[in-house]
Amino acid sequence: MPPTDTSEKGLETLIMRHMTGVDGLVFAAEDVVAETPDALAAAKAAGSGWLAGNPKDYDRTHALDVPQLFQFLQATQPETFKKLGMPDYRDAKDINRQKFLARLSNEIGKRGVIDVLRKGVDHGPLHFDLFYGTPSPGNTKAATLHARNRFSVTRQLRYSTDETRRALDLCLFINGLPLSTFELKYGLHHHSR
Repeated sequence: MPPTDTSEKGLETLIMRHMTGVDGLVFAAEDVVAETPDALAAAKAAGSGWLAGNPKDYDRTHALDVPQLFQFLQATQPETFKKLGMPDYRDAKDINRQKFLARLSNEIGKRGVIDVLRKGVDHGPLHFDLFYGTPSPGNTKAATLHARNRFSVTRQLRYSTDETRRALDLCLFINGLPLSTFELKYGLHHHSR
C-alpha cells in the first residue's frame, strides 16, 4: 500500500479526484470536437458533478474561464450565441469576443458574480442567461437546461496579470464565472508546500 501524500499538493489531488474523478493535472489536446450532452453528463458523473478546469483556459484580464463560459452558452442558447458573430470563440483576437468578455467582466465588477448568475447579462440587444436553477418537477425543458450548467474546479490557477507566478490552489467556477477560491495550508509544518 503506497504511503499517503500528506502534502498540500496531495490534498489538492484528493479534492480534485473526489469532485471531478481526475487529478486536474493532465488535459486533452486543444483541438477538441464539439461536446455532446452525453459527454458532458459522463464527465460530471466521473466525480461528484464537477468538471476539471484547465488553468491555461483562465483569462486573467477578464477573470473568466472562457471555454467553460462559451461551451455553456453554445449548449443552452445557441441562436443567441451565433448572433455574437464569433466564428471561433477560442480566437483571443476576435473583436466580438473581446467586446462580450469586457461587457461581462464589467457587469460582474458592478453587480457581483451572484447577481450576474441570477439575472444574466445584456450585450447590446442580446440577453444571455448565465445559470439555470433547479427545475420544478416535470419541467423537462428546465431540467435539460439545468443539466447543462458547468460546475468546474481548477487547480493552481494563475490569476495575476502583474505577478504571473502567483497561483491559487483551487478555484470554483459556475459556467465560467469564478465563485470561490481556496488557498490550502498544511498545518503540520506551519507552512504551505
